[in-house]
Amino acid sequence: MTPRMDNPSLVVPGALQPLLDLTEVIGKVGVPQTTLDLVRLRVSEINGRVYTFDEEAKGKTDERLLRVTGWQTETCFTDAERSALAMAEAVTLMTDPQDMASDEVWEESSQYYTDEQLGALVMHIGLVNFWNRVNVATDQEPAAWR
Repeated sequence: MTPRMDNPSLVVPGALQPLLDLTEVIGKVGVPQTTLDLVRLRVSEINGRVYTFDEEAKGKTDERLLRVTGWQTETCFTDAERSALAMAEAVTLMTDPQDMASDEVWEESSQYYTDEQLGALVMHIGLVNFWNRVNVATDQEPAAWR
């Protein structure tokens, strides 16, 4: 697959840094990085954004990332991670745009995260969706998981 263009975040002057700055801010409010990673991968799976895991990195990578597709039945995820993944799916799939994240999903997540953390989690989900849509629309190459 050949990309349709260079990544728009690199083509549009000044676009990349604000996105990186937002990512940094989101990472500072206390949502564990492992949770943000699980959410990023699950949202990306839903959106068709492919990540690759090289053999060397697999030993250093949280093995649960490879099981995130089945998070609802896998026993390796904490209740807090499950609530974040449920929120990620609800916001990403938008099956009911009037009620993207149901009260039930929201209340479950609010048991584990403060308002600041929930805000960061929702912003993270939105930002991952943004990146996915830009990358999928422009046929960017699969990304190597960091």
